[in-house]
Amino acid sequence: MFESAELGHKIDKKTYDQELPALREALLDAQYEMVQGKSFPVIIIVSGVNGGGRRESVHLLNEWLDPRFIETHGMGEPSDEEKDRPVMWRFWRTLPPKGKVGIFQGSWYSMPFIQRVYGEIKDAALEEAMERNVRFEKMLTDEGALILKFWFHLSKDRQEKRLKLWEKDPSTRWRATERDWRHFKLYDKFLKTADKALRLTSTAQAPWYIIEGSDERYRALSMGKIVLEALRRRLSAPPPSHSIPNLPSLPRVDGANILRALNLDQTVEKKLYARRLEEYQGRLATLLRDDRFQKKSVVAVFEGHDAAGKGGAIRRISSALDARNYQIIPIAAPTEEERAQPYLWRFWRHLPRRGHLSVFDRSWYGRVLVERVEGFCSEYDWMRAYNEINEFEAQLAQHGVIVIKFWLTIGQEEQLKRFKEREKTGFKRFKITEEDWRNREKWNEYEQAVCDMVDRTSTESAPWVLIEANDKNFARLKVLKSLCERIERGL
Repeated sequence: MFESAELGHKIDKKTYDQELPALREALLDAQYEMVQGKSFPVIIIVSGVNGGGRRESVHLLNEWLDPRFIETHGMGEPSDEEKDRPVMWRFWRTLPPKGKVGIFQGSWYSMPFIQRVYGEIKDAALEEAMERNVRFEKMLTDEGALILKFWFHLSKDRQEKRLKLWEKDPSTRWRATERDWRHFKLYDKFLKTADKALRLTSTAQAPWYIIEGSDERYRALSMGKIVLEALRRRLSAPPPSHSIPNLPSLPRVDGANILRALNLDQTVEKKLYARRLEEYQGRLATLLRDDRFQKKSVVAVFEGHDAAGKGGAIRRISSALDARNYQIIPIAAPTEEERAQPYLWRFWRHLPRRGHLSVFDRSWYGRVLVERVEGFCSEYDWMRAYNEINEFEAQLAQHGVIVIKFWLTIGQEEQLKRFKEREKTGFKRFKITEEDWRNREKWNEYEQAVCDMVDRTSTESAPWVLIEANDKNFARLKVLKSLCERIERGL
């Protein structure tokens, strides 16, 4: 894999000086066109062996391009705040918006790579991490991102010579650190691990470019021309058009489905409700004060029919807890900032720290519900979302996040009754909008979308709980009881 990057590539100074001005001008032109269009972000990963030119390449990119539209990230050891969240949380937070370039010196490849070299993880864990990276990058490119991954390479002999040269010169001695020499002693392990990692993750949508780093002029021109060509191709290409086979969904031969099978006539008498409410709220508060919970966190998702009582159920949770330990995240239409990022971005950034609970009032499931039914995204986008959502929630569970998802369902007659009540009651009038009435007209389409959603995304690590919500008291108690039981199983 690295043979071509050990040939001793060189560019003479005259050729470099002749080609550089035109290259820099063309790069700036392409960047400004990208900035103006704001149709896609660029993600550049800079990796490679020590001494191969990673630091210098990052500096050149910031020098050659307009730095106002560049976000540079040196991702080292995760902070305490980052360790409290799933591994990918800190990378999601740093993704560049459309129209900007994100440069990563240290990325989602770094930690598993180093851990494998030092024997902290086995090959299986490295492969699992690389598979996660491929899925992550596939999602980013499906969302429109341009990903360029550079590996700057040096042979073992050339790396040793470079480190010794730095040590010899007082002005560069600081660059040859003990860590560099420690890594040099493990060069063969680094190369073996790099070979595996790059082979597993060099894909059609996000390939690795291996560049010899011994000659700085060759390295710089090679990188610059690759970036320029990639930008030009993307800017001149028509908008991506994804198509999927027009395959049928599972036929509903008998008309039955999981929502219609629910018994919406279940009720709870008022006195029993008051007694059970206090019992479950106390149980929930005790669970969140349990010492074991300090190593966990909870994500509770609320979806449901309009007027199904999501807000009331959420208030019965929050009223039992210390406000310092939970957060309620209401989800509305995405803002301009959020539309400039992949659709899961705005949810990743609200994940709770260990020892905390986050309640999402609406969620990432809007992609397979509202956006699907209303045609706000393509069929390809909402079909791929099922897998991306499952991947997202699996990463949460792997980190120790307890995930539970509630769908609150009511009958059409009960919904109509609640809509009319909201219109008549002054302090509830804000809850009813023209959109609610329009959604009601598409009841069957939403019902089909909900059934598909539950079938495709209710997993052992992130189950859906269906709540019969015609009776608010019954629904609130079932939510609290299910939440307590889920946390108890997770501790």
